[in-house]
Amino acid sequence: MNFKEKLAAIRSLMSEQDINAYIIPSSDSHISEYVPEYYKILAFASGFTGSAGTLVITREFAGLWADFRYFVQAEEQLKDSGYELVKLKVQHTPEYIQWLYQELPENAKVGFDFSLLSMQIAYQLRTELSYKNISINDCDFISPIWVDRPALPAQKATLLEEIACGLSVAEKLKHVRSAMKASKCNLHFISSLDDIAWLFNIRGNDVNFNPVVLSYAMIGTESCALFIDKEKLSENSISSLHIQGVQVEPYEEVYGQINQLTSDSTVLIDDKRNAYKILTSISTSARIIKETNPSTLLKAIKNRTEIENMQQAMIKDGVALTRFFKWLYETLGKEEITEITASEKVKYFREQNEGFAGVSFASIAGYQAHAALPHYCPTPQTDLALEQRGLFLLDSGGQYYYGTTDITRTVSLGENTLEEKRDYTLVLAALISGSDASFPKGTRGYQIDAICRKPLWENKINYGHGTGHGVGYFLNVHEGPQNIGPANAPFAVEEGMITSIEPGIYRPGKHGVRIENLVLTVADGSSEFGEFLKFETITLCYIDTSLILTDLLDEQQIKWLNDYNEFVYLKLQPYLEPEEAEWLKEKCEKLEA
Repeated sequence: MNFKEKLAAIRSLMSEQDINAYIIPSSDSHISEYVPEYYKILAFASGFTGSAGTLVITREFAGLWADFRYFVQAEEQLKDSGYELVKLKVQHTPEYIQWLYQELPENAKVGFDFSLLSMQIAYQLRTELSYKNISINDCDFISPIWVDRPALPAQKATLLEEIACGLSVAEKLKHVRSAMKASKCNLHFISSLDDIAWLFNIRGNDVNFNPVVLSYAMIGTESCALFIDKEKLSENSISSLHIQGVQVEPYEEVYGQINQLTSDSTVLIDDKRNAYKILTSISTSARIIKETNPSTLLKAIKNRTEIENMQQAMIKDGVALTRFFKWLYETLGKEEITEITASEKVKYFREQNEGFAGVSFASIAGYQAHAALPHYCPTPQTDLALEQRGLFLLDSGGQYYYGTTDITRTVSLGENTLEEKRDYTLVLAALISGSDASFPKGTRGYQIDAICRKPLWENKINYGHGTGHGVGYFLNVHEGPQNIGPANAPFAVEEGMITSIEPGIYRPGKHGVRIENLVLTVADGSSEFGEFLKFETITLCYIDTSLILTDLLDEQQIKWLNDYNEFVYLKLQPYLEPEEAEWLKEKCEKLEA
């Protein structure tokens, strides 16, 4: 079936069950950002391949609600699909709920698969639509029409050694139980795959780029059950978990266990990271406490072992990137290099590193106008050859058994316009403003976001994505709970967190600029006004100075840049061949004011 035929088939099922509107989110049953092939429903139904979006289908209209990152991509991919792009005004918000309220009549029926929408969004949907007596219904209209649907992943999983994690499973469970006690609950249910991977020191291959395993966990005051396909674990791994107080149960038995909860059960559950089906499956006699998973914050604050290992990963990654950019400049003009071959080459250099486990996301390699698409990923149909002019943006990262990396560099390939240089310098100023900030303990991400954007706002420039996200330890490249963005997320940026800073400027049809580093939050002393924190940049890759208009930077910003490039050279030089070190030394030469 083509996309219009699939849409017609969905509408036929809607008609059979008298459903007025059908919602298809981009998540899986664990409310993940990145999902296994089995759950790539948006791509199956509409052709849209972005990692975030929501399809809403009524009898007269079908739309994709997506944010700024995907506007151009969505408009291209939705052609002849029967779907229209609906542009979100605010990123990560379910604006389609208000649209449904306005469009649907009294007593209408809205359907969605209860296992794919979070408790929080489903509750909001139920509450807001109730004013028109609109009901929500558990419906799966995808499985009946997806005849060749991929199977759930069955790859093997492994347990990391305690020495690589800094804490044992038993120690982590102890910390979680302390948080449970503080919340006055005797059970804690977890669906989020990165929380489970961190808590049980387990890594797998069930989702591209994210080393997680499809699983659930139920933690009691004295008991702990991990629901997972047992075939994914070795007998030694099962035995090791058992010794640390973890009972391994079949993945498919999780709902049966939930159904058996009694009135004695007080369950801590994260309503943002659990499916609505979980809530509807819990006995009404059990008491529910909705809070962020304790492991989410515990995971975000890296321990000493994790920090030291991440710093080693940055050295390995920096060496690979140095070799890539040296190759790029020395090869460009002698043989054809395209966006795809550049992506493959940076992966090749990372693969030479000991402990490399794969890329941490699909590389964003954009030349010229493609760089103006924040989440652009080259395909054979869009692949551009690089020329000795203009800007090239590369946003890429690696997964190592001792850390996760994420870095963006925009570089000059030759002749550049004044506008390109100006945009590059302003983005650099924004990166430095955030990276060099000192802030009081308790500061939230939206406050740092404003600090980063100030150099751009002063020039009437803005960008539509967040400024930064947390990064996992050999885990998801996007990790909460902290972020640096316009929304007032209720979490402070705390000591030990690793977060990205990645401002940008995007001019559709012309060029895009983004520069990204990862930073570690560290102590910055105290005063009579309290404790202060600052960022320590841990990404190790030179920042191109050839595009800089020095009159747009102040003395402190130029000093920061020179100090950073010198730091990069000193850290990487011992691991480079002499000619590589000499090349990097030239790239890191001090910029004169």
